[in-house]
Amino acid sequence: MTIFLRGRPARPASVVAMTALAALAALAALTGAAAPASASAAEPAVAAASTAPASAAKSPDVGGVSALALPRPTGPYAIGRDTLFLTDHERPDPWAPAAGARQLLVALHYPARLGSGGGPAPYMTTEEARLMLAQRGLEDVVPAGAISAARTHSRTGARPVPGRFPLVLLSPGFGTPRATLTGLAEDLASRGYVVAAADHPYESTGTQLPDGRFLTCAACEKVDAQPDAAGREKVLAAVSTGRAADFSFLLDRLTGPRSSWRHAGIIDPRRVGMAGHSIGGNAAASTMAADRRVDAGINMDGKFFDPAPVTGLGGRPFLMLGTEAEHRPGSDDTSWDEGWERLDGWKRWLTVRDSGHFTFTDTPVLGEQLGLEDPGAPLSADRSTVITRSYVAAFFDRHLRGRAAPLLNGPAPAHPEVDFHRP
Repeated sequence: MTIFLRGRPARPASVVAMTALAALAALAALTGAAAPASASAAEPAVAAASTAPASAAKSPDVGGVSALALPRPTGPYAIGRDTLFLTDHERPDPWAPAAGARQLLVALHYPARLGSGGGPAPYMTTEEARLMLAQRGLEDVVPAGAISAARTHSRTGARPVPGRFPLVLLSPGFGTPRATLTGLAEDLASRGYVVAAADHPYESTGTQLPDGRFLTCAACEKVDAQPDAAGREKVLAAVSTGRAADFSFLLDRLTGPRSSWRHAGIIDPRRVGMAGHSIGGNAAASTMAADRRVDAGINMDGKFFDPAPVTGLGGRPFLMLGTEAEHRPGSDDTSWDEGWERLDGWKRWLTVRDSGHFTFTDTPVLGEQLGLEDPGAPLSADRSTVITRSYVAAFFDRHLRGRAAPLLNGPAPAHPEVDFHRP
């Protein structure tokens, strides 16, 4: 992957950044978990809530970079956001055992009453932005403050809409904070879903905890320390199964008799889905294999390091949505061909032409606003957003709500980039 700055004179720092990004892309090809060229983060406050205004207000320019904003959600509801910080005392952290019990930082987006709540929920902290940009070689190209100030459509302190809504779990890519899926989470919440996106400690560039501590990517170091590809794949399989344990614990805390979330009453525990990007997509299958409470899953461009069970997923539906270059039938990642054969319920295999690994995240939107482009993934930010939102929502509408979803029946004139595969 080579990134170019649109409409800006070349600078030595930019050249350095492009080289760093190319190296990270090469690592991504090896691990199936590329690092993005845009930002994300966890919010430090615990139990902060949020709702979506009709439009995103403009943020002030930061460091000469125009204000960034996520796309407007498409559903009828305003959006609230809470943050939960949870500790699983039954499990030590697999990447940092000396740190003690496994902990999770979870963003909850939910349908909220219009006009309730406080200010817009933050996208990330400046320090999280700095850590991520530094790892990607962009610290001298993109101001960290510009990323942290990206405008969301969720508001703190919002009151939920009465009712019971399906729950969707979201898991980000390896080395990537949960905030890179904020645009998708907000859109689903605006359509009437409760969405729980988790930061998995020690598996991203930086996770800021409520006490101010930062956790960096110990799991990345573990992958890097392996002597060969087989060793790396074994560690990445452990990442996927470990996330399955994270989400089973999270389901206990959201839908159990003593919920950790103040608005848990709006969750319908009989309708639960999961989607993930990159290794988070593999984790969707791993979680379904381990936990019957998850009714439907989506893998967005993730290699199946942890293969789907030979016996299938108990007839539950699964969608594979990926790049045309890497995940069409017969491509180098044979795990999708093998996974397809093992899926034993309703299933679809879709690829998107001109897309890249991060097409299914906030990266194209923020990158385009920053003047960054990837010639290897020429699909526009608008088309990336529309395609991802449309197919993810159609899948969950069909399988968690029982609604008609003709978009999933075959090629659609409105989305000519999307190919259906039935190998």
